[in-house]
Amino acid sequence: MSEERVFSLRNPWFTWSVGGTIAIAVVGILIGFIWLPSASSAFGDRSLWATICGAAGVPSSWYNGSSGNAPVPSEVVVLPPSPWIHPTADSIGRGATIATQNCSMCHGVTGTPPVTAPALAGQYPDVIYKELRDYQNGLRQSAVMQAIIAGRSNQNLEDLAAYYASLPRPPAAEVLPRGDEPDANAVKLAMQGDPERNIAPCAACHGQLDRKGAAPWLGGQSEVYLAAQMRAFASGARHNDINEQMRNVARQLTPAEIDGLANYYAQMR
Repeated sequence: MSEERVFSLRNPWFTWSVGGTIAIAVVGILIGFIWLPSASSAFGDRSLWATICGAAGVPSSWYNGSSGNAPVPSEVVVLPPSPWIHPTADSIGRGATIATQNCSMCHGVTGTPPVTAPALAGQYPDVIYKELRDYQNGLRQSAVMQAIIAGRSNQNLEDLAAYYASLPRPPAAEVLPRGDEPDANAVKLAMQGDPERNIAPCAACHGQLDRKGAAPWLGGQSEVYLAAQMRAFASGARHNDINEQMRNVARQLTPAEIDGLANYYAQMR
């Protein structure tokens, strides 16, 4: 009776089992990490290494802190300061005065949201405050906004945030035709994202599912404005998002997906 060891290269069953397992693993890696990502249009025109990293769910390059020309990250605003939790009538009144004199022409007050500027009525106060600070510090660029906000005090910014947050939200900028359903792909991106492309669901930061500090409510905003901002994030022209969250998402979206998401949120109240 043979007493040949099982785990030995002399044992043909063991040799064929190990060889077959390795061959299957290699084929699986080639298919899952190279062929399928390369064949899918979802990964875009990226290098082989970037495609493999994207399939594995890891970044293709790591930040080493050596870039001296990178823009300064936006200030992190997670929770609104206490004056906004229970704003005083005086603060809201001061904000109303500043808004009437400087802001209403572009941003409106109530009614139909502006086309190329965001509707601020009913927006979260920490969002308004953060964006005003970013304009003031040059982290977000606008010749009009920076000229208006440059000399304002921190109290002015808090008053403006309190005033606009106290207003009711305006009606949706777009109306879904009767009998029509929202774009299914836009709904999926908004509520589920696309893990294969490292796209988090919009609703995880902007409301509906959850909200992160300084992430605005998008519902009812102008379709033109929303699409323009997503494209600005995708190109890097706008870079005041905390930890590049919006840039990482927007640069993965196709032009059609950007338009679909903009239309979806424009129809939301």
